[in-house]
Amino acid sequence: MGKQVTERSFQRETLIQQLTSQPTWDLIVIGGGATGLGVALDGISRGYKTLLLEQVDYAKGTSSRSTKLVHGGVRYLAQGDIGLVREALYERGLLLKNAPHLVKNQDFIIPNYEWWGGAFYTIGLTMYDLLAGKLSLGASKYLNKKETVRRLGNIKTDGLRGGVLYHDGQFDDARLAVNLAQTAIEQGGTLLNHFEVRNLLKDAQGKVAGVVAADQETGRVYELTAKAVVNATGIFVDEILQMDQPGAKKLVRPSQGVHIVLDKSFLPGNDAIMIPKTDDGRVLFAVPWHERVVLGTTDTPLNEYSQEPQALEEEIDFILRTAARYLARPPKRSDALSVFAGLRPLAAPQDGSEKTKEISRSHKILVSDAVLITITGGKWTTYRRMGQDTVDKAIALGKLPKAKSQTAHMPIHGALATTDRSNHLYVYGSDQPALQQLIATEPSLGEKLDPTLEFLKAEVVWAARYELARTVEDVLARRVRVLFLDAQAAIRMAPEVAALLARELGHDARWEQEQVAAFGKVAQHYVLQSQPRPVAEES
Repeated sequence: MGKQVTERSFQRETLIQQLTSQPTWDLIVIGGGATGLGVALDGISRGYKTLLLEQVDYAKGTSSRSTKLVHGGVRYLAQGDIGLVREALYERGLLLKNAPHLVKNQDFIIPNYEWWGGAFYTIGLTMYDLLAGKLSLGASKYLNKKETVRRLGNIKTDGLRGGVLYHDGQFDDARLAVNLAQTAIEQGGTLLNHFEVRNLLKDAQGKVAGVVAADQETGRVYELTAKAVVNATGIFVDEILQMDQPGAKKLVRPSQGVHIVLDKSFLPGNDAIMIPKTDDGRVLFAVPWHERVVLGTTDTPLNEYSQEPQALEEEIDFILRTAARYLARPPKRSDALSVFAGLRPLAAPQDGSEKTKEISRSHKILVSDAVLITITGGKWTTYRRMGQDTVDKAIALGKLPKAKSQTAHMPIHGALATTDRSNHLYVYGSDQPALQQLIATEPSLGEKLDPTLEFLKAEVVWAARYELARTVEDVLARRVRVLFLDAQAAIRMAPEVAALLARELGHDARWEQEQVAAFGKVAQHYVLQSQPRPVAEES
């Protein structure tokens, strides 16, 4: 199982050569988000010849725009979805073991302003801990007012009675996606980003037998045959279903989640805040992340969707208004370093309901008459189980020979237990010494990309050589997370990143200019203007 891995293993030319050397695949996975990566790695772990195709980049959509939590879902417990919570808590424990460089045990505090809140939340969270069993991250407990204020330096003290502490997981979503792609390649899989599936191939019986896909960089079109094809495209599943069966009923109704990123001073300690009940019943989090704070999320039903969803003014207002009720120094629009929106692929409601926050996050696997396997729903935390269940379905359909999943205890690329996160390079895990060696070989790569931020030129070169990055956006949004941490700084860095990438990938000055312009257009959506946009611009 697996193969000898070198720098060439991650080069696009090497991966594309495998398209022509492999006459038929066991498994083709469409979509390179959390779900698709989970399916691909599971198939590879069982010994199946597996190909994954992603039209833009790994975690380009929903999977890079999460609240950065690996969790069972306290609110799902409140909704009575015990099965989902238990499954997610088990998977949370596995992720902490398999990717300890990216996933950590995070303390959360629920500030309590009601006389009944302390006992109510302590009892509920004790049940949450019990459901985790042996993989529990620690017991929840009640905190008095003094301890709550000490730990949450910016919390409002008027009416505060205390808090309830509990433990959950926190991670870097897009970095995990990239590491999963690397793991899959190291295990013998073929994964290609910037590769769009344009149609499905069918055999004489009308059954799905492969895909027609185009290399977005060269325009070359490939016909690729497979025993099983999985549609794991998140909010885009309906587009693939239309290729299979034009006029098919829509499966997905997107729900938008928005987050605002602030300076660390708004949450100066190491603890996260969870507000269990807001105006409209949503949960709101304030979570420390890469020395900043992520505030979110919203849950807004949408009828339309795109690769780059934009935060609505009412969502921004909701987050800032709710945060102001709990933070002594409330954030203003001008404090936002970045604002990002992601779309959840929720099951389309059949009863006309608009309450997306009440739709279960459990995943669903559907099989069309032409035996296209589609997986939808779910959440980042359960990506591995979603992959396992999908491949199990392909086996049950007789598409693949029986074999057991090996992913539960498979270390993910970079796996290295660490408690020292003072150097931002910790996210590279076991790759960090090689990254440092790259700097030693070429000292100029040790320079910062921007004097105000911590990120280094070496990280761009590393992303191109070993992390499958092809564009400025790939680097600044999903390898080095600057776009999500400080959008203006990302815009400033773009020319330097384009120059480094052009040198590494063999592109010319015109390509650099096009990349900087394209990235600037995307990055503007992450900059929160000091004044709300006029309504006319939003339509």
